[in-house]
Amino acid sequence: MAISAQMVKDLREQTGAGMMDCKKALTETDGDMEKAVEFLREKGIAKAQKKADRVAAEGLAHVVVDGNKAVIAEINAETDFVSKNENFVNMVDGVTKHLLKNEPATVEEALTQAFDGDAENLEAYINDQIAKIGEKISLRRFQVIELGENEAFGSYIHMGGRIGVLTVLEGTTDETVAKDIAMHVAAINPQYVSREDVSAEEVEKEREALKKEALNEGKPENIVEKMVEGRLGKYFEEICLNEQAFVKDGDQKVGDYVKAQGANVKTFYRYEVGEGMEKKEDNFAEEVMSQVKK
Repeated sequence: MAISAQMVKDLREQTGAGMMDCKKALTETDGDMEKAVEFLREKGIAKAQKKADRVAAEGLAHVVVDGNKAVIAEINAETDFVSKNENFVNMVDGVTKHLLKNEPATVEEALTQAFDGDAENLEAYINDQIAKIGEKISLRRFQVIELGENEAFGSYIHMGGRIGVLTVLEGTTDETVAKDIAMHVAAINPQYVSREDVSAEEVEKEREALKKEALNEGKPENIVEKMVEGRLGKYFEEICLNEQAFVKDGDQKVGDYVKAQGANVKTFYRYEVGEGMEKKEDNFAEEVMSQVKK
């Protein structure tokens, strides 16, 4: 039978599933509303949509390197308890490898791509996992990188996936050096590679703040400018990788260490799970009980 827009709307309101999923369910069940609801439940789509508004700020950061290509990704779940679950860990690895193989440009594009296995696409696969695992799961972000000539990847996973780092060094193929830098990035959390990467607007904003701070301290105006420039150097040391004291050798800066290897840092990516997201406060006992009830 013909599937009307009103039928799709009614099913969507009843289940919370997406418009295309509702239309497909009604088509598969010849317009039978009850069977369409059951179809969505069996596929895990309705269950997934009901969890869509929950906060998923836990999960894992993961890195996969394959030859001259690599990908770093963050996939979220609702609780740290689930993020340690073997099924979730395997799912994260599978999705990350899918991203590396298909090289989508955005999360939206990734979700629509065909996924190996029974699922229609990556979004459908994630919905299936939501139904099985019982928590909201989301692909938050990723970056696929391809090496140029005479470049090296460095990857590091900290605290079992709490922090993931991927670095790219140019001028060397030494992965050990690149990994050393990845470990430093994980520990110190720089925001930029070098001071040249910091926008003029940001530098000027910091300069003005430091100037006001010095004047409020009662410093003479004739020495404030020199003080500000000195403190600005400290600011760059805090946010710029090349300016920071190397964690494995505090007597030299990261930029000097890398330069001594005949290389320089081209870029880096650091994903810390849930950074910038509002996190739900659960105690461990409640977390365990929530899993038992599922």
